[in-house]
Amino acid sequence: MTLGPRTEPDEELVFAAVAIDEPTFAAARRYAMRAGRVVERDGASVLGWGDAAHIELPLGLDDRSGVTAASRRLAAIRPWRDTDASLVPGPVAIGALAFDPGGWSELLVPAVQVVSRGDELQATAVGTPEQVEVALGAFPFLAGASPPTGSGVSDDEPPDRFELRSVHGHDDFRVRVARALDAIHQGAFEKVVLVREVAVDANRPLRQHHLLERLRALHPSCCSFAIDGFVGASPELLVRRRGDEVVSQPLAGTVARSGDPEEDRHLAAALLASEKERAEHRIVVDAIVHALAAHCSSLDAPTVPHLLALRNVAHLATRVTGTLRPSSDRGAGETGAPAVATALDLLAAVHPTPAVGGSPREAALDYLRKTEDVERGRFAGPVGWVRADGDGEWWIGIRSAIIDGTRARLFAGVGIVDGSDPASELAETQLKLQALLAVAVRP
Repeated sequence: MTLGPRTEPDEELVFAAVAIDEPTFAAARRYAMRAGRVVERDGASVLGWGDAAHIELPLGLDDRSGVTAASRRLAAIRPWRDTDASLVPGPVAIGALAFDPGGWSELLVPAVQVVSRGDELQATAVGTPEQVEVALGAFPFLAGASPPTGSGVSDDEPPDRFELRSVHGHDDFRVRVARALDAIHQGAFEKVVLVREVAVDANRPLRQHHLLERLRALHPSCCSFAIDGFVGASPELLVRRRGDEVVSQPLAGTVARSGDPEEDRHLAAALLASEKERAEHRIVVDAIVHALAAHCSSLDAPTVPHLLALRNVAHLATRVTGTLRPSSDRGAGETGAPAVATALDLLAAVHPTPAVGGSPREAALDYLRKTEDVERGRFAGPVGWVRADGDGEWWIGIRSAIIDGTRARLFAGVGIVDGSDPASELAETQLKLQALLAVAVRP
């Protein structure tokens, strides 16, 4: 369903929300998986299609005035006369933002949005009053469990022949690791994250719903996403804001899983005991705690990480939780009291973490801008959503691929610190690439 062209920045937008039932949600999910945008994890789904507005962040997350302007633009979309005040307030903007915090990014406000969170099932239409009225009249199509006609969606036969190519060979990557270690030893930075890319060419187009369905089946604990050709399943929660509560769960430190329970216990114990891996992990946790502290009245970050086990790897993880502090700098909220930071404010504060960039942040990013010959684009950038009331959830866009017709670009990154071994780091990228290769390459 397309509700006309994107609106101009100064065009007045309205929204209307309606409660929906489980069959309607299931039909909407099938359609969004094929032709829309999806951000989904256990207990929550944000689905959308059509374009009501594009909210640009021309200077990226480095420009706090742009972040504030984006929040205000989203909050300015007002309720329409048929909106049920008991439903979730305001529309959702979805984004897959650039890794480089100074890069160009945008948030997308889908014309039709379907949200599932716990027992809450809701569909929202966004646009001009005329467009919203059309959308509200079209919602019954969802109950029929079939997409709108003319959507261009098809279930073409998936590809069955593939060509894989490392964009940079193994020797090249090991040399890049060695050069980064030289820079660390010279005191340039403490940690930097390097990326490998693998290109896949298929004999038929790669469909996002095929990849999404496989990712959900193989990695149910991750956040799966598909936003304009960027598809993946991320295990790493960057920041979640709900009211005055904030949560982040950084990952750093990786070990392979063998599939043998006894062997996996030994591997996990070795990871938890590794001084190098624990130190690398703590760099990330400390950076996030420092960034969130400016917005929080209280923060809790355990000193000992726990193990997050995925299908083929396990990571060190720490769950950071906090309570946001009202700030007069943000103006008054609906109650007249000072408002707390929005999910976009928190995102701008924490991204990129040392888990995907390095530490110190600016020194590592400067090194990457000068030496990295991989075009990351949205890889390792924030993926998620923000609501008009400031709530939102953002994950790090790792374990991901950019698909375009018959071609896919797959990425994996590794953190380089003092003590890293080039051969071991190469092997870690191969482990991480398996998550996408397993769903993209199905001969």
